[in-house]
Amino acid sequence: MFQNPDDAVLKEILSKSRRIAVVGLSNKPERDSYRVARYMKEQGYEIIPVNPMIQEALGKRAYPELSAIPHPVDIVNVFRRAEEVPAIIEAVLQLNFQPVIWLQLGVVHQEAAEKARARGLTVVMDRCLMVEHRRLLGGSC
Repeated sequence: MFQNPDDAVLKEILSKSRRIAVVGLSNKPERDSYRVARYMKEQGYEIIPVNPMIQEALGKRAYPELSAIPHPVDIVNVFRRAEEVPAIIEAVLQLNFQPVIWLQLGVVHQEAAEKARARGLTVVMDRCLMVEHRRLLGGSC
């Protein structure tokens, strides 16, 4: 059974990370992906939108896929349906760096998460990045 990293590890991830690729980031302010990314940006993180359907979000150029991002990221935050997670994990495994994979609240795919872990990646699943940041680091709105 999958278990998320403990609070000490989550706090370390959030403290040391600076650049977050948000897969499925919407450019619509009413969407959860936008609200979470905006909050993280307000906390000092660089947000990299990954969505082939938009040109930009939060003032940043959007990339159609993870492999198009020209520099490493610390966290890949996933706002996609669970059935899309295996392909996203495969894309992460092809990168030349090893980011933390953070599957947002409601996004659960046990097999893909275990595959990523077996390849040495840290995976957080079914947790909201914003909620965990507020809880562990006390960020404000």
